[in-house]
Amino acid sequence: MVWKPELDELKHREALAEQMGGREGIEKQHARGKLTVRERIDKLTDPGSFQEIGKLAGVATYEDDQLISVRPAPIITGIGTIDGRKVALSGGDFTIRGGAADANIGNKSSYMLRLAEQWHLPYITLLDATGGSVRTFEHIGRTYIPDTNDYCAVNGRLLNIVPVVAAVLGSVAGLPAVQACISHFNVMVKGISQIFPGGPPVVKAALGYDITKEELGDERTQVIESGVVDNLAESEEEAFAMIKRFLSYLPSNVWEMPPRIEPQDDPGRREEKLLTVIPRKSTRGYNPHQILKYILDQDSLFEIAPLYGRSRITAFARVNGYPVGVMINNPSYLGGSMDVAAGNKVIRFLQLCNTFHLPMVYFADEPGFMVGLEAQKQGIVRAGAKMVLATCATTMPWITFIIRQLYGVAGQNHKRPGGMYKRVAWPSGNWGSMHIAGGAAAAYRREIESAPDPEAKLKEIEKRLDAVASPFRSAEAFDIEEIIDPRDTRPILCDFIEMAQAMIKTQLGPTTGPGYWP
Repeated sequence: MVWKPELDELKHREALAEQMGGREGIEKQHARGKLTVRERIDKLTDPGSFQEIGKLAGVATYEDDQLISVRPAPIITGIGTIDGRKVALSGGDFTIRGGAADANIGNKSSYMLRLAEQWHLPYITLLDATGGSVRTFEHIGRTYIPDTNDYCAVNGRLLNIVPVVAAVLGSVAGLPAVQACISHFNVMVKGISQIFPGGPPVVKAALGYDITKEELGDERTQVIESGVVDNLAESEEEAFAMIKRFLSYLPSNVWEMPPRIEPQDDPGRREEKLLTVIPRKSTRGYNPHQILKYILDQDSLFEIAPLYGRSRITAFARVNGYPVGVMINNPSYLGGSMDVAAGNKVIRFLQLCNTFHLPMVYFADEPGFMVGLEAQKQGIVRAGAKMVLATCATTMPWITFIIRQLYGVAGQNHKRPGGMYKRVAWPSGNWGSMHIAGGAAAAYRREIESAPDPEAKLKEIEKRLDAVASPFRSAEAFDIEEIIDPRDTRPILCDFIEMAQAMIKTQLGPTTGPGYWP
């Protein structure tokens, strides 16, 4: 064999790369309850499908021109398949210098971003890495000016053409932490994942107090309070299952139709329980998940950011096999009203569905923007303005079922001007610029105050207003297009989504407007 020495060296170098950070580094990784990056890739991708790119990249040591050792780059990159569809993938290797971002040989991650952009492939990054390290300064003999503009520019373009997913699988800081957010969907694992711009030593140096990495950046701050991370998994395996499921609703890129699966649920199914799911008494709540169960394809719901902005549920689902975006107000939290957190979540979700041409299905029970001092301090008015403009900027097919209430400016966001849009109401629907309770006291203040019995006068006025609040009065004026039997919701929805497919075909490609922002 003419090239046997070179082929032998190739095998030797590949074996060195597969050793990652060595036995000690791998054992430490396992002791932390974490998989190695190669184990993660094997669990995420279809068996035998991963084709590594840049496997030989690393820092080599030579003696008399003979290779002594190689420290591989702390990132593994390549192309694999998930459920038969090709994806571009990169994964940080914490066993090598803690996956330090500035130890990335030849910037393999940037290479993969460009590959995903040029080949229109979904991009997945498995993050288990620190950011920069001061050890690099000593190694190169100088400091350097931070500059990731080109890298971020590619990231921004990628978000508007292919699905981008990130998994936080360790203590992730600096640039990798930002990478986690430059995505359409991200997930972290309870017990092993934290994310922050700077870890506890940086906090100590800057602010002078001690804090653990868990207190600083685990799911309590990042999933529940801030919404930096969408979903929380109990294990790495569950995180990979979430990633696979998220991708299953989306096309590989914006030039492809959202993927349909063979439906197993009758499109004409009429659920009797929908007749009683909304209580007649307005102060009583209900289970919104039950409504979704009765109407959407069985077992098709995948909730996104379920622990953040909980007054609005956002999810992917299927309707007669077609993927859709779904929203419903949740009366168990803030009465279903829109606060800043829910608004931020909804804006990103609208942009996500618009980018990939998924029809929007909204079951509306919106009492309005959250009021009160705390909401004011959080900037609810500006958040509301963003919500209005984000809704108006969408172009995907949209259907709204008004199941209970729509009030105020927040209530306006059940629809948008133009485009393929349909709206129907259940008999339980009621709406207005503001609630009668409270609104009557403001509008009729002088009449109430001058009455012999102000309380009785208020009740009399509210009773008059309640009479004109019937949804049938709105239907008479064609202010609501249709009032339907709730049992007809699924058949109507299935028909709309079927009709929407022809419209979606005309919208394929990058969307107009502001696009997707993380």
